[in-house]
Amino acid sequence: MCRLFGFRSVIDSQVHRSLLAAENALGTQSNQHPDGWGVAYYVDGAPHVTRNPMTALGDQLFHRLSGVVSSQTVLAHVRRATRGDKTVLNCHPFQHGRWVFAHNGDVPEFDLNRAALHAAIDPDLGRFVLGETDSELLFYLFLTELRRTGPLSGSRGVGEVSRALSRTIALARGICDAPGREPALLTFVVTNGETLAAVHGGKDLFFSTHKTRCSDRGTCKSLSAECEAPTQTGRVNHFVVSSEPLHGENVWIPFEPGEVIGVDAGMLLHRGSTARTALPVVG
Repeated sequence: MCRLFGFRSVIDSQVHRSLLAAENALGTQSNQHPDGWGVAYYVDGAPHVTRNPMTALGDQLFHRLSGVVSSQTVLAHVRRATRGDKTVLNCHPFQHGRWVFAHNGDVPEFDLNRAALHAAIDPDLGRFVLGETDSELLFYLFLTELRRTGPLSGSRGVGEVSRALSRTIALARGICDAPGREPALLTFVVTNGETLAAVHGGKDLFFSTHKTRCSDRGTCKSLSAECEAPTQTGRVNHFVVSSEPLHGENVWIPFEPGEVIGVDAGMLLHRGSTARTALPVVG
């Protein structure tokens, strides 16, 4: 399967260590996930998305990009293909407007369910599907659900986004899961640059909101108690999501199966769950 990394912070921060420098950074994980990579980061509220079907660790573009990205919001993905050819159109993250989305998982017997998933997407969104993956259809299914409560271009709270993720999973399971068939694995991370939310839909996820000790504590003007301890106010200075704990100072907490966790534009932490929590757990 794939590997995910999502990041939100109150200040522009470099993610070179998480993408490349740490012992188990995302780029290193691409040795086992060699079928493409993608990085999305936001500048002045606009997403900049770079994708390539090469193996990340051997791609000089990935190295250069990892060294220059400094943003308050980053979403990155390395791919081990289960659906679709090794092409740039099938690489994550997928983008529509300000929204970017990445998936770790699989829809078994996808060819049997492709038409039904596509039919559940609003037609004016479905026409933007360009690749061959289950993941891209799930992204546009999420946008269909999110748009039921307001325009995609507007600011959206983490509660709204979490509920749309939950509805997306419920719809996808209603279409794809059947007796005698392996259940779909639907672990997602999504952001519009302000709100970032992730859901454990069958594949492991971990999150971090604080460090044991911040290496920048002597120079960072945004240092607060929440940087080095669990939040007492509900607000955090950073929120990191990863398919596995990354080595370093961050304190990592596992998602529970079915759990949805995210932050809004004001960095208020939200924890909830999908309607169905009896999900398969695959590391």
